[in-house]
Amino acid sequence: MSTAVSPTAEGHEALPSGLPKTFARLRPFAQWLSGGGGPALMYHKLGPRPLGVRLKGLYVNTRLFRQQLEDLQQAGFGSVFPETLIEADTPGVRRIALTFDDGFENVLRQGLSPLQEHGFRALQFLVPDLLGRTNEWEQREGEVAERLMDAAQVREWLAAGHEIGAHTCTHPRLTQIPRSAAREEIRTSKFKLEDLFGRPIRHFCYPYGDWNPAVRDMVVDAGFLTACTTESGLNRRGGDPFRLRRIMARYASRNWKSIGVALRRLWR
Repeated sequence: MSTAVSPTAEGHEALPSGLPKTFARLRPFAQWLSGGGGPALMYHKLGPRPLGVRLKGLYVNTRLFRQQLEDLQQAGFGSVFPETLIEADTPGVRRIALTFDDGFENVLRQGLSPLQEHGFRALQFLVPDLLGRTNEWEQREGEVAERLMDAAQVREWLAAGHEIGAHTCTHPRLTQIPRSAAREEIRTSKFKLEDLFGRPIRHFCYPYGDWNPAVRDMVVDAGFLTACTTESGLNRRGGDPFRLRRIMARYASRNWKSIGVALRRLWR
């Protein structure tokens, strides 16, 4: 296990400045990722965006998701879960973790078929007190409602060969609540998911990517093996398993430069 290696800051590599800030297609990242390491993609919601959505970048349409998986498959990537991201590189093996924050129902409905078709397994981080309800933490900030998976749907996800992790009980900003409350959110989310689904919960994800050394230590004390951040970049051998970096997956940003490039391609 990589957790036997003393974690170092050098085990995590920030996204180079010349690359896009988000992952739409593999091509811009292909050369960088050819150097090895353990990349992880971060998703939230799949499928069409409802009217009135504020955080449009949290949605990836199903066609693009399918294309992203096809790109990865053709490049020889295989899916892994977070504990392997900081293990030593294996010659000829390309690994990537596919992670989904929050446990949205649309990931189950829109994601199962593409994942199965391309032979990938994925991990969803769940908010156990809100299973079968909606994204209440986002709605408080004016976002439209989206359904979260209920327990039966989570079991459908697991039966398809995928995995689950914990994302606290109610999705708070852990550094902005009392330490005792943060500790309870972390610890209890693990126990509730284990009791409900009868399996060990090994992976954690910091809501909003909000963490500090004290919060990290609470995750360690709760018995998790890894924790994912929203910090962009790559994980390498010797990195801290409780500050894993990911690359946010979304559609390509549209600006006048990108529109011009697309138009020139059409006229070729």
